[in-house]
Amino acid sequence: MMRHLTAALFVSSLFSAAAFAQSVPPAIAAAVADSARPQADKERDANRKPAEVLAFAGVKPGMIVAELGPGGGYYTRLLAKAVGPTGKVYAIATTAQAARPGGLNGLNALAAAYPNIKVVTVDYPTMMLPEKADMFWTTENYHDFHNGPTADIAALDKAVFNNLKPGGIFYVEDHNAAVGAGLAATSKVHRMDEAVAKSELKAAGFVLDGEGDLLHNPADDRAGSNSESGHFASDRFMLRMKRP
Repeated sequence: MMRHLTAALFVSSLFSAAAFAQSVPPAIAAAVADSARPQADKERDANRKPAEVLAFAGVKPGMIVAELGPGGGYYTRLLAKAVGPTGKVYAIATTAQAARPGGLNGLNALAAAYPNIKVVTVDYPTMMLPEKADMFWTTENYHDFHNGPTADIAALDKAVFNNLKPGGIFYVEDHNAAVGAGLAATSKVHRMDEAVAKSELKAAGFVLDGEGDLLHNPADDRAGSNSESGHFASDRFMLRMKRP
């Protein structure tokens, strides 16, 4: 009986591996396998699941992708490789970031290493890119867009909407707050109430195109700071919001 069970599990694992290989497009698989990626980025892959995330979001070669809050460039590098030489990635910085000494050094270094990365500096509410994007991208940042004395999430969401092509996608991934936590969670524990995020994005004109459970972690109670769970071990939601 045990031998049959073991064989069945082995066959099942082979099937799952085959299904996974079919679900991740070659351009995305190549981007994740890129030997130029920093070792520190590769060590985060187990928790961040970049191949599956990029595939879920719908990243394809030739796309114009605009990234809000690129941070250290974990996804900026992957997006640049996945969209390829016929695509483009706008790494979006704020004017406040640009005003800090060396504030753009990291992004400028990425642009020097990847010819299809373009650094742009904006104020979120009045953002206007050089061209309409196929996709906007932000990971673990949406809650922070609510924080600070000049934050205006409604204006930011509408600016994203206006800078997308019709049919374009705003991919939003963030640390899940407890159900019903509301906006207090954005600054208190640096998490986002998913229901509030959906409501805000729909108010800007987006429609829900898909949501994923790939990054859910039931061991995270969502109550404490996202850093208490190991940051990228937190329970996270994934939203694919479309401009009609």
